[in-house]
Amino acid sequence: MERYSRQTILPELGEEGQKRLSSSRVLLVGAGGLGSPIATYLTAAGIGTLGIADADKVSLTNLQRQTLYRESDIGRSKVECAFERLHALNSEVHIDIYDSFLTPENAQDIIRGYDMVVDGCDNFSTRFLISDVCMQFGKPYIYGSIQGLSGQVSVFCIPDGNGRIRSYRDLYDENELRSMPPPSKAVLGITPAIVGSAEAAQVLEIAGGFGSPLIGKLWNIDLHTMESFIIDLP
Repeated sequence: MERYSRQTILPELGEEGQKRLSSSRVLLVGAGGLGSPIATYLTAAGIGTLGIADADKVSLTNLQRQTLYRESDIGRSKVECAFERLHALNSEVHIDIYDSFLTPENAQDIIRGYDMVVDGCDNFSTRFLISDVCMQFGKPYIYGSIQGLSGQVSVFCIPDGNGRIRSYRDLYDENELRSMPPPSKAVLGITPAIVGSAEAAQVLEIAGGFGSPLIGKLWNIDLHTMESFIIDLP
């Protein structure tokens, strides 16, 4: 426990909470801007098993915000690079890599082996897919998204205090999103670092059994104004 002593002295977590973290299995979908801080902090915190699914290769434009990677990684598989960096950070964490995108053909087989799924992806269709499978299996889906200087985080697919279960489909209408033009790729590098860290915090709260996860709530942040707020979802 010495490795994690700075967090186990927190009364909210303690050694029992750390044991819960070390027995948890978390799937990260996407190893990019959001996925980099999520993977780093979950690995450092001692999550038992971290699965990472992504078929992308590292490109030069990734390096502005995807801090898992180096210039020497350009052209290499993201999940292979991520495995190397994360294993070097904490060899106690078991890391499974899937050099593929999450698709309707593989989503159930991959997700069923994990306790929860955390969102590091960058498209609506994958988020709807994650949400649908997590609803089917009753697994928490920790959602996060960014654009420009803003972002949002929530937790779907598990009951709130009133027993209500919401999905990503309760936040957005799929047909409406498909009719809209693609969102801008503009983003300040620090935005995914902040939002991804907030997602990692949600994972640790749920896995560690402490805090008040954003179930039935949507956290928003605007880095233009440095304002953040939480709304209750209908």
